[in-house]
Amino acid sequence: MQIKLKNAEIRECVSTPAPEFPKYATQLMNLANQNSQGTRPKVVGQLTDLIQKFPGQTFEEWVVWYREQYPDAIDNATDKIISMIENFHVVFPKIDRDMVRSWVEDLVLVKTFTGLRFQEAILRKLSEMKGCDYRLAEPYEESQGIDGFIGEEAYSIKPNTYRAMASLAESIEIKIIFYEKKKDGVIFEIPEDF
Repeated sequence: MQIKLKNAEIRECVSTPAPEFPKYATQLMNLANQNSQGTRPKVVGQLTDLIQKFPGQTFEEWVVWYREQYPDAIDNATDKIISMIENFHVVFPKIDRDMVRSWVEDLVLVKTFTGLRFQEAILRKLSEMKGCDYRLAEPYEESQGIDGFIGEEAYSIKPNTYRAMASLAESIEIKIIFYEKKKDGVIFEIPEDF
């Protein structure tokens, strides 16, 4: 049997205040916080560690203890977040239907296509380095674990996380190129016997 405690119930049990915010305000503050990194450990401390070190029991004791440990943290975090909110104020009037449509097209069409087609970009880059042609695998080759060819050599292109999967059902007998997707592109390793 599973029991779920809602945040409101937990707050009630540990006697913490429950501030009221206007609709959508917390989502915007969360977004501003993510962009400004206002509550990162370097600003407010490593909270999971601090709560373990906290010698008291009550919320009031926690507030006093935390403020002694990090006297400027709340203000520093607030300054970072409000600065990002001010940036939002500048950009909000510029966001119109055309801009939103352009963003949706970029996300759905461009980023999806490039995100799923980076394997071809890896093959192309390696073929340029090797001075030969490349091609993507045909469906019957894909069923053998092949993603493409550089010259006559077959390659499989797998995420770095593939290495961690110890009990894989498939066994790939061809050269594997491991990659890691990053926010700004993809990093991949050239096989030793390339």
